[in-house]
Amino acid sequence: MKSVRYLISALFISVFFAACGSSSDVGKQQVAITNPHAERPIPYPIDIPDEYLNAVENGTRNSDGSPGENFWQQYATYDISAHLDPKSKILEGEMTAIYQNNSPDELSVLRMEIALNVHKKGAIRAREQGVTGGKEIKILRLNGETLQRGRNRMPGYFVDGTQLVIILRDQLQSGEEAEVEIVWETKIPQRGAGGRNGWDDDLFFVGYWYPQFSVYDDVYGWFSEPFRGNAEFYHGFADYNLSVTMPDDWVVMATGEWQNPEETLATHILERYNRALESDEVIHVITRDDFGKNATAESQNGTHTWRFNSTQVRDIAFSATRKSFWDSKRTPVGDLTGDGQTDYSQMNAFYRELAPLWTEVAEYNAHAITFLSEFTGYPYPWPHMTSVEGSNIIGGGMEYPMMTVMGDYNQRGAMALYSVTAHELAHMWFPMIVSTNERLYTWIDEGNTVFATDMARHDRFPDVDRHAGSQSGYLSLARRGLEGEIMRRSDFHYSQQAYGVASYPKPASVLVALRGVLGEDVFMEAYRTIIEEWAFKQMYPWDMFRTFERVSGEDLSWFWRAWYYETWTLNQAVADVVINDESSVIEIRDHGNVPMPVLLRITRENGEELNERIGQERWLSGFRDAELEVPYTDIIRVEIDPERHFPDIQRGNMVWEAN
Repeated sequence: MKSVRYLISALFISVFFAACGSSSDVGKQQVAITNPHAERPIPYPIDIPDEYLNAVENGTRNSDGSPGENFWQQYATYDISAHLDPKSKILEGEMTAIYQNNSPDELSVLRMEIALNVHKKGAIRAREQGVTGGKEIKILRLNGETLQRGRNRMPGYFVDGTQLVIILRDQLQSGEEAEVEIVWETKIPQRGAGGRNGWDDDLFFVGYWYPQFSVYDDVYGWFSEPFRGNAEFYHGFADYNLSVTMPDDWVVMATGEWQNPEETLATHILERYNRALESDEVIHVITRDDFGKNATAESQNGTHTWRFNSTQVRDIAFSATRKSFWDSKRTPVGDLTGDGQTDYSQMNAFYRELAPLWTEVAEYNAHAITFLSEFTGYPYPWPHMTSVEGSNIIGGGMEYPMMTVMGDYNQRGAMALYSVTAHELAHMWFPMIVSTNERLYTWIDEGNTVFATDMARHDRFPDVDRHAGSQSGYLSLARRGLEGEIMRRSDFHYSQQAYGVASYPKPASVLVALRGVLGEDVFMEAYRTIIEEWAFKQMYPWDMFRTFERVSGEDLSWFWRAWYYETWTLNQAVADVVINDESSVIEIRDHGNVPMPVLLRITRENGEELNERIGQERWLSGFRDAELEVPYTDIIRVEIDPERHFPDIQRGNMVWEAN
C-alpha cells in the first residue's frame, strides 16, 4: 500500500541526462594508502535472530539464502459465502476452512486474524480508526463441534484484539487437518483498516474482511502480532471458493477466476466481456447506458450470487459497484505454462465519472503487468488484474491478489496515476508471490515494489529519471537526521514519516545502490533468483541478503549493516585534483559513514571520458581519504557517481572542474 504522503514524495521526478563513456583499465589505477584523518565506524556483523539460525540448522532454510530441503509451510482451503446489504453496510459471512498442519510440530491452538476488530472500541491502534464494532462471531465450530467462548474452555475460543484463538481439546498432530466453521457479521467501515477497504456512493471495496488463519512458520511459529491499522499483513497461502450475494443491480469482481459470468451478466455485457478476453485493445464492457440493472442478468429473487475460485493466494478481496465504467483488455505475460506459447491475463478497470483520468487505467494495468512479468523474470500467474477507483475510500492505493483499490488522482495527474497503478500491481510479486512479513519488515515488499515501480514508470515515460524521486524522498529526511533504521519493527518507528521513508523510498534507493555495487547483470541475476526460489514461499530478510551474496560471490555484510541496520549516510567528495608533470592525483574525501565504492568519471580536454573505481575496502579499513593517480595531465572534470546509483546527501561536493 502507498499512502498519499509517501506517494507524493516518490513522485518528485527530474530529467536525468546520462553521459556515455568508456571504462579505462582499472588495473592501472594506484590508490594511495595513507593514515586516516579521522576515525570512522567500521560495519560489524549484522544481527541474525536465533530463531532464523535454528531454521537453518533444522534444514528448512539454507545458509546460502535458498529454501532448505526440509522447508515446509502450512496450507488452508476456504469456502466463504458473503451476503452484503448495501443499505445497512452489514456483511454476513459463513465460512468453512480446512487447516493443514504441514509442520513437524504439535499444535495446541489455532490462531486466526480478524483484522476489522481494529475498529472495536478499545482496540490497540497505531493510527486513528473509526469505531464500527469489528466482527461479531455468531457461531464457531471445530470439527463439527460448536465451541463456547472462554479462555478456560477446552475446546473453546476467545478473542484478543485482532486475534481469534481456538483452544483445541487434542493437539493437532503433524500431517493432520482441522475443520473450522464460522458464521460472523461485520459492518463495513466507510474507510476501514487504515483506508484499505470501505464504501462510497454506489461502491464497495471489501478487504481484510473474513477470519483468516494466522501464519505458523518455521522461524517464529505462530505470528500473533496484532493488526494496528498501519503495518500491513503476513498471510499464508491458501485455496479459496468465494461467493458474494448482492442485489441484482450491483456488479461484483473479486480475487480468483470468475466462475459464472453467464449467470450474472446481461447478454450484451457478457458478449463484450468475452470479446475483451481476446482483445489487445480496450473494450468498454460497461458504459454509462449500462449502469444498474442494464448490466446484469434478470434474477428470480432480486439478487445475484457471484462465484470465484482461486488457488495458492495469500488473501482475497472483492469490489461491488452499480455506477462504474468497466474497461477491459488482455495483456501478454510471457510463457507461463512452459509450452512455448505466450500467455495472457485480463486487465480490468472499474471507475466512476468523477475520475476522468481513469480512462487510461486498463492500459496502465496492461503495460505494468507485461513489463513487470519480463523485469522480474516471473510471468504474472493469475487470470486477471483488476483496478478499482475508490475515491473517498483511499487516497493512494491498496493491493490484494488480483485486486487493487486506488484514488482518483485528479489533482496529481496522469503520471502519478500510472505510478500508483504500477506500484500496486508490482505488489503482485512482493508480497503476493514472494511472501513476506509486512508487520515486521514492511520494507521488503514496499522497497522492492517502489524499485520495480520506478523501472516500470521509466519504461512508460522514458524521459523521466528512473530513481530520482525515490532518492529524493529518502534524502529529504536523512539530511535532517530524522530517519529510523530500515530494520526497525514496522509499527514502532520514531514517527509516521520515519516509518514511511524506511519502508518505501530508502530501501528502494538502497537496491539501486546495490545494483551500482554489483553491476546490472549480477544484480538482476540475484534479484530474479530470489523471486524464482521464494515464489509462493515465506521469505525473511536474511534469505534475501544471503541470496545476493551467493549469486554475487561477495561478502556484503558491510552493505547490509551500513544501509539496513544503521542510519548512517553517504557523503563522498572530490577534495582536489593535483595535476603534475606526467600524471594527476585525484583526492577523495569521505565525510559520511556509509562505506561505498567511489565511482569516478574523468573527462579530458579532448572529450574522452574514463571511468575508474576505488573499492569500499579503503573505507572498511578506517580511512576517510584516498588518492587515485592517473597518467593524464589534461583533466578538466572529475565527477563521483555520475550515473547517480548512490543516494549521496551532498552532491554539490562530488564534482571538480578545472578553472
